[in-house]
Amino acid sequence: MNKKLYGNAVVGQSGGPTAAINATLSGVIAGALKAEEIDTVYGMRNGIEGFMDERFIELNEIFSNDEALDLLAQTPAAALGSCRRKLPNPESKEEKDIAFYEKLFSVIEKYNIRYFFYIGGNDSMDTVAKMTRYASAIGYDIRIIGVPKTIDNDLVMTDHTPGFGSAAKYIATTVQEIIRDCAVYTVKAVTIVEIMGRDAGWLTASAAIGRVVNGIAPDYVYLPERDFDDERFFADIEKAFEKHPNVVIAVSEGLQYADGRYVGEGTQSGSTDVFGHKYLAGTGKALELAVKARFGCKVRSVELNLPQRCAAHLLSETDISESIRIGAGAVKAATEGVSGEMMIFTRKDGAEYYCDVEHKSVLEIANATKCVFDEFINDECNNVTDECCKYLLPLIEGEWDTKYEKGLPKHIIL
Repeated sequence: MNKKLYGNAVVGQSGGPTAAINATLSGVIAGALKAEEIDTVYGMRNGIEGFMDERFIELNEIFSNDEALDLLAQTPAAALGSCRRKLPNPESKEEKDIAFYEKLFSVIEKYNIRYFFYIGGNDSMDTVAKMTRYASAIGYDIRIIGVPKTIDNDLVMTDHTPGFGSAAKYIATTVQEIIRDCAVYTVKAVTIVEIMGRDAGWLTASAAIGRVVNGIAPDYVYLPERDFDDERFFADIEKAFEKHPNVVIAVSEGLQYADGRYVGEGTQSGSTDVFGHKYLAGTGKALELAVKARFGCKVRSVELNLPQRCAAHLLSETDISESIRIGAGAVKAATEGVSGEMMIFTRKDGAEYYCDVEHKSVLEIANATKCVFDEFINDECNNVTDECCKYLLPLIEGEWDTKYEKGLPKHIIL
């Protein structure tokens, strides 16, 4: 029988913001407020960095009513703030690394933290894994749970990630609108839509969802899972021109040539973040210039940029309701004795879509990438299959009942 563990809880957010990360936060808060094992629920400002500085906010009173929780669920970005902080190796013998973990766990002990919830993506799960290893090594009784978040949908072991569905809905909708805009003219033109996605092309694949809804989709979809080739790209455009004058193409920002060079490398700064990831952008612009030089036709590139992360005016009901559910599920799992695991979605078989909330060891998840499945990419490497679109469709379905004030969505600011 599980030993009950009494104490306080802390929750934080890390990595890039999304339209659903606060919905997950609302689920964690609601679950923690109901748990008899948990007294005070703290929010750490700016993730683990704020935790180290003891920048906490007590959440019990702020979210003592459902109205505040509902408002949090529809608020985009990260209400507690975020960070990108790579933790040192917990087994390191270097003095500065030992001092870091001693300081980290001194704060945990000071506030009697027995439940630690970290909402984030791949790099955040690395934090959860390292904290789990250190807590185990020193024998500190604490339940540490990773709660997934990323629009990239690239975490392994889970069917999909909270935040992806709403981002995919925004992309699919925006690309439909771009296609309709481009279709009004008879002049030859190419429009290239650049979509986020470093190593995994799930977001770019979502641009094609309209094909299984109304038959409208980009002419081509290029993903980072396949090597990009300029000449094949030009040949594809020529084939599209044989069908209609207005060609629309969706591309991932992380497109690479066979030799590993990023397609947009010439337009990028070359800078990297603390995890060693290059800052990507400019793929669409690089291809725009290449198409202009080859065909001499009208051509433009559209970079969806930040709006695809936090477009809360197009929330997927599936995404938000699942995000709340997985947050609450994290608390339930922790109070039942689970630690060192990440919450996951497991899709049930059958015609009607539904996912169970379960959990898997974060040690098996951190630092791994789930790419678009091979069977979801066509043989020509220039589009996704109908099966891919059908698989993604349930994740964007349903409209969240967003509350407005004088024409603008209401947000909560912590």
